[in-house]
Amino acid sequence: MTINNMKKVQTDKAPKAIGPYSQAVIAGDLVFCSGQIGFDPATGEFVPGGVKEQTERVLKNLEGVLKAAGASLASVMSVNVYLRAMKDFADMNEVYADAFGEHKPARATVGVSELPKNALVEMSCIAKLGN
Repeated sequence: MTINNMKKVQTDKAPKAIGPYSQAVIAGDLVFCSGQIGFDPATGEFVPGGVKEQTERVLKNLEGVLKAAGASLASVMSVNVYLRAMKDFADMNEVYADAFGEHKPARATVGVSELPKNALVEMSCIAKLGN
């Protein structure tokens, strides 16, 4: 679907949107990914465990959306991280660092009082099409 030169991205490799938004949109050569939480798209439930496991799932969900758009984690330019508890920063950061390796996109990390479905972590990102 194209509206005002924006193309909607949808994949079953990430949870379906739970509101009036798209998993991502492409505008020009940029991909704007909506926030992902630690839901397993196969079950519609949170992955078992804590913030590390949810962070791994969040990144897999973002990777699925990016792939459907024609991008990858290697083409991510900016990430917004929302943590329900800043005490979980080190655990989230360890998983995040493993996922991105030497690639270090710009990032903001914010502590919030609540996240959708009581998630422990949520991430959104902006990427450039291609690798």
